[in-house]
Amino acid sequence: MTTPFPFTAVVGQDDLRLALLLNAISPAVGGVLVRGEKGTAKSTAVRALSALLPEVNVVAGCRFSCDPASPDPTCPDGPHTVEAAEARAARMVELPVGASEDRLVGALDIERALAEGVKSFEPGLLAQAHRGILYVDEVNLLHDHLVDVLLDAAAMGASYVEREGVSVRHAARFLLVGTMNPEEGELRPQLLDRFGLTVEVAASREPDQRVEVVRRRLAYDDDPAAFAARWADEESAVRQRVVAARELLPKVRLGDGALKQIAATCAAFEVDGMRADIVMARTATALAALDGRSDVLAEDVRQAALLALPHRRRRNPFDAPGLDEDKLDRTLEESAGDDDDPDPDGPGGGGQPSPEEGPQGGDAGAQPESGEDGEPRPAAGKAGEQAPALAAEPFRTKALTVPGVGAGAAGRRSRARTERGRTTGALRPRGALTKLHLAATVRAAAPHQRVRGRSGPGLVLRRDDLRQAAREGREGNLVLFVVDASGSMAARQRMSAVKGAVLSLLLDAYQRRDKVGLVTFRGTAAEVALPPTSSVDAAAARLESLPTGGRTPLAAGLLKAHDVLRVERLRDPSRRALLVVVTDGRATGGPEPVALAGRAARLLGAESVASVVVDCESGPVRLGLAGRLAEELEGTAVTLEELRADAIAGLVRDVRGTTSRRAA
Repeated sequence: MTTPFPFTAVVGQDDLRLALLLNAISPAVGGVLVRGEKGTAKSTAVRALSALLPEVNVVAGCRFSCDPASPDPTCPDGPHTVEAAEARAARMVELPVGASEDRLVGALDIERALAEGVKSFEPGLLAQAHRGILYVDEVNLLHDHLVDVLLDAAAMGASYVEREGVSVRHAARFLLVGTMNPEEGELRPQLLDRFGLTVEVAASREPDQRVEVVRRRLAYDDDPAAFAARWADEESAVRQRVVAARELLPKVRLGDGALKQIAATCAAFEVDGMRADIVMARTATALAALDGRSDVLAEDVRQAALLALPHRRRRNPFDAPGLDEDKLDRTLEESAGDDDDPDPDGPGGGGQPSPEEGPQGGDAGAQPESGEDGEPRPAAGKAGEQAPALAAEPFRTKALTVPGVGAGAAGRRSRARTERGRTTGALRPRGALTKLHLAATVRAAAPHQRVRGRSGPGLVLRRDDLRQAAREGREGNLVLFVVDASGSMAARQRMSAVKGAVLSLLLDAYQRRDKVGLVTFRGTAAEVALPPTSSVDAAAARLESLPTGGRTPLAAGLLKAHDVLRVERLRDPSRRALLVVVTDGRATGGPEPVALAGRAARLLGAESVASVVVDCESGPVRLGLAGRLAEELEGTAVTLEELRADAIAGLVRDVRGTTSRRAA
């Protein structure tokens, strides 16, 4: 067995180690989500934690780790009588990103249940993790339905497997730890809220600390056993501290004053629901136990807020996580003592914003220069380039879909053949049976009953009779944005509306679990501002800083998009693409710009790339160039106004094969 890197030998990362210890003391805290860039000891610290957990007593031979003192009455291996118990180390079970649902929850043999009447259940990772740690690396890359199952089991302390009327339940109480790199995409806010605590980690910028990290890592790689022996005393001290804190935890008193501070803090930061209050209370109690105290202090409440609230304040994927510590301190001070009459004029009792702050918390003195028409005038940048325009307020967009039925990653945009969804037919199973189509199975078996010598009212089933349900659900697509950033797009502050529209589409892509990419063109060339990624907030950041100016090399933008799509088809052939071209349709860059743009568009159309052209032309006189571009792409044109979900009904149902629309 590989010797893990010692928990106490991890350099820095104090918040990460504290959050893990608090969950080890009180699993009711709800687990921890570790967010950070690659190479920051996230996985190392999590794997090291298992060595600090005390041994657990289990019923000998029980595959579900039942406690001999109180065995689970519904254990599939039960009922348990007084049997020999055995002690073993607490397990740390890793859930791979590509795991199936059967691997997670366990597999029920439907064939034996139907043909032989035997309930045969093979435990999954949830059963193995019972009374231990379940570690999910890159949790943001798991399919949504797996994350739902995982968090439901963590919340209920049990796992349920039900298939075709056959049901199995077993206990599944574990410490849930997830790690993720935000650059690869965010979890949905509803899923973020299910993690008790969150920690942001980053590599140290202090040279001495970085040197110590390298020194310890090299020493461990040279001789793991000898390195672990050097830290044995520190590991033992922390292990004893965890055991003592567990024993003290039931005796810790959470007074009314601390409860009032917890409630005031959650209200001041406008956290949705009551889960944050409960998690803060449990975390503050665990902090007091870790310090050997029987009373919760204000400092415990403050530390609990810093761990339990940042990820619950995100309203959309573009909000940066974090907590205003000055506001936190003011809230704790105002809610302490007997002052029950906070200033009603202050937001959440937190006082008025300072006069230097504008309505969005920015610098009110940093106002953009205005032109003669009163409109903000962008600052000058490079020659022929204007400063980035601020995006207009995002809105809910119409649903854009790729026609046909795909087989890509689970999502919420286009039709696809999936393991979840409505049943559309039946087919012979390929490999293990997943979802039985009962009616089709009966129809397949019925004609053979006389030959098989059926003597009773039931059916005689064989393997060849089984039929699997064919299901149709939704998949996520690759949404590639091609944005015109030329000088014509900056006229009459048009770029602000354009960025607002693209931002709205990015929000829609986030909700539908799409990958996104961003290609921009201006001046003489096009560039990939963001390669296809699951991180829509990275796309939003690139969009916000996008400058405008210069001519319009439309052909270059379309050809660059063609190259990006070609590479992505090789990397992920099952994920279908949706091309969204945001432009007024003008082509002015390079030789024969109009003819080249037409040829590039027809190339994409010939390859059946589903396309939408967002027509950004405005004013009383419109040339309709975006509509012509959509025709050459064999796609659809919509105006910025038509893109809104509350616009006139009748907008595109399928992206291809429909008549191009443009503003009159």
